[in-house]
Amino acid sequence: MQTNVLEYLEQTAPRVPDKIAYANENENEGVTFSQVYNHARAIGSYLLSQGLYREPVVVFMAKHPNSIIAFYGTIYAGCYYVPIDEEMPKHRIGLIFDSLKPRAVICDDVTEPVVREFDYQGSVYKYADICDGPIDGPALARVRDAQLDIDPIYIVFTSGSTGVPKGVVACHRSVIDYIEQLSAVLKVDEDTVFGNQTPLYFDACLKELYPTLKFGATAYLIPKNLFMFPIKLVEFLNEKKINTICWVVSALTMISAFKTFDKVKPEYLRTIAFGSEVFPIKQYNLWKETLPQTRFINLYGPTEATGMSCYYECDRLFAEDEVIPIGRPFHNTQILLLTDDGKEAAPGESGEICIRGTAVTLGYYHNPEKTVEAFVQNPLNDAYPEIIYRTGDLGRYNERGELIFLSRKDYQIKHMGHRIELGEIEAIVNMHDEIKSACCIFDDVKKKIVLYYVGNIDTRDMVLFLKEKLPRYMIPNVVNVLESMPHTANGKIDRNYLKKLYIGE
Repeated sequence: MQTNVLEYLEQTAPRVPDKIAYANENENEGVTFSQVYNHARAIGSYLLSQGLYREPVVVFMAKHPNSIIAFYGTIYAGCYYVPIDEEMPKHRIGLIFDSLKPRAVICDDVTEPVVREFDYQGSVYKYADICDGPIDGPALARVRDAQLDIDPIYIVFTSGSTGVPKGVVACHRSVIDYIEQLSAVLKVDEDTVFGNQTPLYFDACLKELYPTLKFGATAYLIPKNLFMFPIKLVEFLNEKKINTICWVVSALTMISAFKTFDKVKPEYLRTIAFGSEVFPIKQYNLWKETLPQTRFINLYGPTEATGMSCYYECDRLFAEDEVIPIGRPFHNTQILLLTDDGKEAAPGESGEICIRGTAVTLGYYHNPEKTVEAFVQNPLNDAYPEIIYRTGDLGRYNERGELIFLSRKDYQIKHMGHRIELGEIEAIVNMHDEIKSACCIFDDVKKKIVLYYVGNIDTRDMVLFLKEKLPRYMIPNVVNVLESMPHTANGKIDRNYLKKLYIGE
């Protein structure tokens, strides 16, 4: 039985030592599996020689294959990596340092000066100085012998409601379970060529990192700037013969909404997995009609359950008033729909999506208060301890028995005496032919629904359109058109920015 994620690397590197594992836009910066193996073991040996063991090590590097090797080297030392990036706001980086109080940071030439700005008192190691050092096989073996599958391997920081990031701690067992189930759904094999979209400091990158190790696949780290130029982005996919992508919805709609397919189409894509946001049906249908032989898979899941927990393979076009299901849970995962009183929701009734299974992570680092709020005893089981994760998302089962994501609990509002899902309004807006992107927020003080959208329609005509489609109490009180929709670092619509934008008006 596999108990350590590094077994993927140790089984694959001898089989395909000279194959490129991870590469940037410039393939000369790519690293082979043997390089990943040797450099990671050298880094692990060095960290151990410095007395680091079973503690967080920050990997503060630019998005590059070397960053990934540093992750694995940290695990070889029996520590757990904490990825951060120079594009993260400095205030957020400072909060993460305050939470971790790490004794070591691995950096590169670009990030080393930035680390010094934080008055950091721990050790700073440059990747280039430690990746080619001696490998202490006996020391690494002692670490491996002592490791358990419940030992942490990374901490990923998510946004906290109080403004303080929360560090989600994942272990070998949860990551192995996730990668095994996800790989089966995506049908990953040695011929898979991933195109990574997300930054490496998000858990979303696990979908490319570890299946690449498991199967001896290849993953390209797509430059962030390409996502501003849809045609160049698709040309990059074709140039690298990328056949599998796991992207946030906004990255896909950016291509289809700007009529990119009229000029160039992805020639090699065989699997497109998407998640983190609701895919506007109009844009999904454009993709499906353009690539009828490609598999489209809707994924759903939170960071606190290691990554994605549910999947739905889209085998058809959808009517514009339909919602793409999130389908069914991965093998070895169970979804519980619970009402506010902790009971199981009745058929067709909405409830909070709660996750049960091995992929549920260990909780939040040094944050017991937030951990006990979200990682709770299963209310349906009073016989023995059993932790489930409360997602804060609402869902229900449709008439086909497929799980449907409704909205975040905090996107559900009470307005004019009615309970409203903001996502329902967004879905209607996205049905309009001239709309490229839309987002609704709610002013809790003035009790106003605020719509922001990108598209070739003026606000007056948009209101008239909505009056034909929505009941009066759901029509936004404020409608604003934007030249472009703001996005977070991982590509999702930045709702917090829009709230600040509205307050500043």
